[in-house]
Amino acid sequence: MDGTVLVADDDRTIRTVLTQALTRAGCKVHATSSLVTLMRWVDEGKGDLVISDVIMPDGNGLETLPKITEKRPGMPVIIISAQNTIMTAIQATEADAYDYLPKPFDLPDLMKRAARALDLKRRAPVTRPPEVRSAEAATQDELPLVGRTPSMQALYRLVARVMNAELPVLITGESGTGKSLIGRAIHDFSDRRTQPFVVVTASDLDAPDGAAQAVSRAKEGSIVFDEVGDFDDAAQGKIVRLLDQLGDAAPRIMATSQKDLTEKMEAGAFRQDLFYRLGGVTVAVPALRERVDDIPLLADHFLLRAERDGMPLRRLSPGAMELIRAYSWPGNVRQLENTVRRLAVTSQSEVIGKAEVELVLGNQPEIEPLMGAGDGEKLSASVAKHLKRYFDLHGGVLPPPGLYGRILREVEMPLIEIALDATGGNQAKCADLLGINRNTLRKKITDLDIRVTRRRKLM
Repeated sequence: MDGTVLVADDDRTIRTVLTQALTRAGCKVHATSSLVTLMRWVDEGKGDLVISDVIMPDGNGLETLPKITEKRPGMPVIIISAQNTIMTAIQATEADAYDYLPKPFDLPDLMKRAARALDLKRRAPVTRPPEVRSAEAATQDELPLVGRTPSMQALYRLVARVMNAELPVLITGESGTGKSLIGRAIHDFSDRRTQPFVVVTASDLDAPDGAAQAVSRAKEGSIVFDEVGDFDDAAQGKIVRLLDQLGDAAPRIMATSQKDLTEKMEAGAFRQDLFYRLGGVTVAVPALRERVDDIPLLADHFLLRAERDGMPLRRLSPGAMELIRAYSWPGNVRQLENTVRRLAVTSQSEVIGKAEVELVLGNQPEIEPLMGAGDGEKLSASVAKHLKRYFDLHGGVLPPPGLYGRILREVEMPLIEIALDATGGNQAKCADLLGINRNTLRKKITDLDIRVTRRRKLM
């Protein structure tokens, strides 16, 4: 890696770590805790890449970004932030940041992104719409799309990329994951934000002119067909005819579904023409059990919201939080919110104890079977189904070359991550569990960019 990197962060440890890593990689580094100093360096023509925090003692890194673009067109800026919300990702994207990473970040991942940024010729600068800041301020407190796990950060980036794309969006995920919130976020932060946002259910299409009324109400805003997998054949046909008749001044089309539309299509229960019309971009919202590290963040968020709503101030004891982390949450974020609010009301003290959580969770439903996994189904059968769907989605055209390596990576990564988690990050135990050499495991961890965290594991 070659070039000069300007690092701006008020955390001395982060400045030191980045300076050492970038210097070892062959870069020159100037590090500061001040945005004023950063801008002075930019004015002087220093630097080929900027890595900046958002919240700084003398300003906001995102607000500084357009100034950097104005003075140094083509200068890539990587934003790092502890503000792990969808708003931060959208702000970073609309301010024309090269990339955005949440704190705590993975250092090897950041180094790879920095190397790509230094090699890349930046595209022409884009002007950020001035209305975005007010839209963010209006919805920030109401949008519980928070999380620092890789799956949520990938979701934020995808939403930021597609919000102004002229493509239909299919939002998939289990009940309670926040699919409708994603649809609302795409609308609220898009260029259509001043236009209506219309949610259409199956019953709304029962009337002969239901589809036309929806378009009339939406104008040039957004229409979301809610749980489109539950629509019968007649309603599906109305949507197809509606989409075929849309003109230039048409609303943005989105749909949500907790059901596997590919399976329904293969079973003849969902129209193929509608499936391909709705699936311009698919946004998959992860289940809560797939992002366990976000549970404490969400729980604290809901406790603060409960306090704002007039409930007593409460916090979870370490034992209580551990129980909440360990629960399966079949109802996902919605179930977590209802549980936390109940605890805020029923707890007799400021600190919610383990026993109180046990009592509440004891009345909760157990985890439901995973979508599409029948009783006793073998792993090979499940994999075969996914592979068949993957080929079918290419519409008779072969997938890109290199499929074997991509599929092995998809299987290897979760296997190693889950095995590492089960062994508390102990690589010797993990290698023994998997039946492979420890050096082989280390190489795979490096090649797959798997983050290893050592901790005590009670198993």
